[in-house]
Amino acid sequence: MIAKFTKTVAYSVSALALSAAAVAAEKWDMPMAYAATNFHSEMGVVFADKVRDYTGGEIDITVHPGGSLFKGGEIKRAVQTGQAPIGERFMSAHANEAPLLGWDNLPFVATSYAENEKLWHAAKDKVNAQLADLNLVALYTCPWPGQGFYFKKEVGSSADTKGVKFRSYNTATATFAEELGMIPVQIEAAELSQALATGVAESFISSGSTGYDRKVWEHLTHYYKVNAWLPRNYVMVNKQVWDGLSAELQASVQKAADETGTACAAKSEELANWYFEQLSANGMAVTDASPEFLGELKEIGAKMTEEWLASVGDDGKAILDAYNGN
Repeated sequence: MIAKFTKTVAYSVSALALSAAAVAAEKWDMPMAYAATNFHSEMGVVFADKVRDYTGGEIDITVHPGGSLFKGGEIKRAVQTGQAPIGERFMSAHANEAPLLGWDNLPFVATSYAENEKLWHAAKDKVNAQLADLNLVALYTCPWPGQGFYFKKEVGSSADTKGVKFRSYNTATATFAEELGMIPVQIEAAELSQALATGVAESFISSGSTGYDRKVWEHLTHYYKVNAWLPRNYVMVNKQVWDGLSAELQASVQKAADETGTACAAKSEELANWYFEQLSANGMAVTDASPEFLGELKEIGAKMTEEWLASVGDDGKAILDAYNGN
């Protein structure tokens, strides 16, 4: 009888311990804007698995790709206000609210993965300070491959782009469109296929990744390699949520973030040329932009960088000075 009682108490204590652990576990929903098969979303799952592992299950993240929980344009606000504790978004999508966050959309400033990484290190401290003001903490960032232009016709210069309906995803891309005489239309990646199919958009600038994910060869015919910039997505967490974690949990989550960010950047670089191969294999003409078109783009880019510097002041100058070794 005593042995049975002891065993019963042991089971009860064990059950209570498991119950307490279950209660202690934080369940985080993580909205992401891109398709589940996109490498950013796949890396989001890797990150969630690492967090679960490194925190011993104390933080359990469920990834919601493809704008399924919140649409791309809603994700930052959802994390800021605590509707979701964590999420991923395109950093420069917030440049209209905080121009500093357009640091990675300066045309032709950093056009390789190594240069983009160097620019991120120059910008990181000031970007994190800006995000803190927005009630956000960046856990990791990951670059897209270089940006190029998609069209449904051959384009040799701005003479061929007048009046074209152009999908924009932030202020920089809208500016590019306007300078080329195109008509910018704000469209999230998850809505791009429908926009192309219905004629709401007939051109855009992005990486080979977006074109592959959205099978744009069903609607468009030409991709011009420009490599104007390598924009970054970032995984953000609500600042109150972050500050509420113990130092030990913060360190575990940050370890997962650092490892995932490194792996994600490597994956992006690995896939860059593969995406071009897939676009070509599906019938698109994938070529370098003509010297005339590229020259026009670089002129526009220089103007955009000057305007960005004027909008952000000393912080922007400090970022570019650090990047250029001044």
